Amino acid sequence: MASSSSYNSPCAACKFLRRKCMPGCIFAPYFPPEEPQKFANVHKIFGASNVTKLLNELPPHQREDAVNSLAYEAEARVRDPVYGCVGAISFLQRQVQRLQKELDAANADLIRFACSEIPTTDHLAPPPPSPPPIHPVIGPRQGGGGGFYNQPSHGGFSLPYSLPWNDQSRDINEGGEGGGGGEGHI
Repeated sequence: MASSSSYNSPCAACKFLRRKCMPGCIFAPYFPPEEPQKFANVHKIFGASNVTKLLNELPPHQREDAVNSLAYEAEARVRDPVYGCVGAISFLQRQVQRLQKELDAANADLIRFACSEIPTTDHLAPPPPSPPPIHPVIGPRQGGGGGFYNQPSHGGFSLPYSLPWNDQSRDINEGGEGGGGGEGHI
């Protein structure tokens, strides 16, 4: 909001209207001499007297926003005399709707891709070898429910490690828990 009266140069409004720019000019803070087209558009669409009345009715702290709105609408009306800024708003709303549809489609593709990858989440690591066929354990624990422990209880998918109760190479009394290696059992 530069005052043009301090520079001895009339504001764009006074210059356009071919009048002397007085020290208290209502247009001077909002239409600097460097932006003559801004006032020309506002004057063409709204008229200088209407803008003067509007600015005089507004409190000083709201005037700059009002002038910016008038200048935006005037420029839009010069570009599109029928629709003005409503045409620009409609265009932007259609663009937002189109982009929202594209975003929704991309999200649907992402979900579809993610869902198709769920069974093979190990796509970065090689798949674990398929487990050997499970046979009932026949040994020291006959009739003790050993067959129950050999059933896959992990949802039907293979684990990257063998479960201790599926390891048929060890005896219950050897290499068990405690890390003693099967020696020194009491």
